[in-house]
Amino acid sequence: MSGAHRKKNPGRHRKPGSLSITWRTTGGVIVGAAVLGTAAATAQASVLPFGPAAETSAAADMPSGKKAHGGSSKSTPKDKAKTARKDDGKKDEPKEGSGKPPEKSRPTAAEAIKLARSQVGVEEDDGGETKFQKWYMGTSRAHETLARDGGDLDGYSDANWCDMFVSWIGDQIGFGDQIGSDAWTVAHARWFKENDRWGTDPKPGAIVFYAWDGGKSMSDIRHVGMVVEKVDDGTIETIEGNTGNAVEKKERSTDDVVGYGYPDYKS
Repeated sequence: MSGAHRKKNPGRHRKPGSLSITWRTTGGVIVGAAVLGTAAATAQASVLPFGPAAETSAAADMPSGKKAHGGSSKSTPKDKAKTARKDDGKKDEPKEGSGKPPEKSRPTAAEAIKLARSQVGVEEDDGGETKFQKWYMGTSRAHETLARDGGDLDGYSDANWCDMFVSWIGDQIGFGDQIGSDAWTVAHARWFKENDRWGTDPKPGAIVFYAWDGGKSMSDIRHVGMVVEKVDDGTIETIEGNTGNAVEKKERSTDDVVGYGYPDYKS
């Protein structure tokens, strides 16, 4: 979800109207391992391969006449033009998320969906906060994404939280290494793709990534949720956070879908 304290670039994760703080715009994501956005830091961190730096914000910049996140009016300004990142020719090896967990320890997709359903109706408080943001702020992962993206920890309390909701589900069912943990939808989607768990089939329990302008590249992604089921060839049912300032069940057109990430659930 750059520039130091530039008002026009208040940050990848920030909601509109928030105070301006510094947020770096680098790509990449990892679950359960340190993620640092600078080349010097990544040399000492266990990280997944970084994707190219995005030229877009992480949260919803919506076309005219369409609200972000299925009803929420939140949006985030565009990122700084391009964040340069030198390629030293070495590819960081995945440390988490690519291995297949033991069968007995894995939850089923139905268990993940059941937990997501149980949160429908949870709303932001008067300050725009939810338990999902508060949870994320208390994790070591939040410090890793701050190191990658910049800013300060309190910024997450006033951030778009659709991805924090998905990350919370993974943590609660002990499946964070497969569902992933992030606050930036673009980086989260890249993580699935880099681990060969990305596709176009709306399987129950899959993590679905959206773009609202018909774009199909990962840099177009603006929102994320969990698939409940395929309704028909053009429609899916989902559970999503940060939709109308709450967790909601939605029916979405697959025209808005960029792709799906597949946790390795128990069959």
